[in-house]
Amino acid sequence: MKKTKSRLIIPLVQVARVIVGVLFIFSGAVKLVDPIGSQYKFEEYFSDGVLGLEFLIPFALYFSVFLIVLEIFLGFAILFGYRAKKMIKYALVLIIFFLFLTWFSAFFNKVTDCGCFGDAIKLTPWQSFYKDVILTILIVFLYKNREDIYPLFSREKVTVITVSSLLLSLFIAIYTIYHIPVIDFRAYKVGTNIPEGMKYQGDGKIPPIHDFMLEDEQSDLANDILKMDKAILVIASSIEKSEFDGFPEVKKFSLEAQRKGYKVYGVTASFSEIIELTQKNYNLPFKFLFCDETTLKTMIRANPGVIILNKGTIIEKKSWRDLDDIEL
Repeated sequence: MKKTKSRLIIPLVQVARVIVGVLFIFSGAVKLVDPIGSQYKFEEYFSDGVLGLEFLIPFALYFSVFLIVLEIFLGFAILFGYRAKKMIKYALVLIIFFLFLTWFSAFFNKVTDCGCFGDAIKLTPWQSFYKDVILTILIVFLYKNREDIYPLFSREKVTVITVSSLLLSLFIAIYTIYHIPVIDFRAYKVGTNIPEGMKYQGDGKIPPIHDFMLEDEQSDLANDILKMDKAILVIASSIEKSEFDGFPEVKKFSLEAQRKGYKVYGVTASFSEIIELTQKNYNLPFKFLFCDETTLKTMIRANPGVIILNKGTIIEKKSWRDLDDIEL
């Protein structure tokens, strides 16, 4: 009887470890290219009216990077068998945490997109919850049979692979935070034509680009700007949260762009008093227009950042740190 059980269980354990490992790696990888997107999700969870943990909002980016890197690390550890007995315990704790968040989102309808797969794959709250239920069952199964999880290669090779995944993930996360996502899954990626993205599809779905406006004190200038051959948007979604070291670089870039015939506009969701103070302190050579903060955060993760448009098509976007890389 024991042999029959062993013959059935061991193959199932190997299948389960592959499924769990690959899903953890994939889920972490699609968020790794945009950790600031996950930061925004944690800020939403921590906010008043959701979990009410506002004191944690300043640490949201640290939560984001830690959980993304941990998810990838555990995925490689389970898949390749690196200290599997211990890592399965950590994976169980992590999936219970995710299970709570997805259940909370689905049951209370508080956060309608948990961001489980970043912007790469959109799931409804209940779809995310059921996905985590299945993962929880698989991880519990692995935990009960953790004695049957062995390293795929020698311990040295498995250690090198798993630790390398940790270090590489951490490097990519930090690089992306200081620049912009290395892979962009959002509606405003380079090559996107904004007017086309604003059109409703035949089935009546909400277009991928919506709530896009560029308003001054009197009107929405979006249509006019989207018709221009040479337009640049300097985006500071929330000026009070901007990296102020970036404004001198933005000023230098904007003056050069204007000399080459570009129309340059600042775009923010901040109030006029903060705008006026910032323009005065940094002597910025452009006026600011208004747009919804969530839209601006979706357009570019940098604050400030630059988007270059040609007849409404995004041909370039960069963080303020990389403006020297742009050839006007």
